[in-house]
Amino acid sequence: MKKIALVMGAAVLLFASGCATKEYVKTQVDPLSERLGRIETRINAVETKLDQLEKEAAMSKVDKATIEEALNTARKAEAEAKRASDDASKAEAAAKRAEQAAMDAQKAAEKTEKMFRLQQKK
Repeated sequence: MKKIALVMGAAVLLFASGCATKEYVKTQVDPLSERLGRIETRINAVETKLDQLEKEAAMSKVDKATIEEALNTARKAEAEAKRASDDASKAEAAAKRAEQAAMDAQKAAEKTEKMFRLQQKK
């Protein structure tokens, strides 16, 4: 009989102390549920921002390649402009020499004409 009383007493204690009401569980779980909901919202926002940053990084790589190509084109254009400037300087120098030669030829022609007139007068 002692055994039965002991088993019954243990069963009563087990059921009396181990049961939780639905209301108690709800009051314990609801704050955690709300907190988890806020954390999920934040995680979704962070994932969205991360996706956006990954897209921007990919665009940056494309932009970097485009900028590099533009710089190469600009360098080539600069080299061509320098060559053209050098050619223009050479052409200017040749034009000055030609102008000087033309002046010398004109002076020589005037001198020859003068000599011719003097010869005619004699």
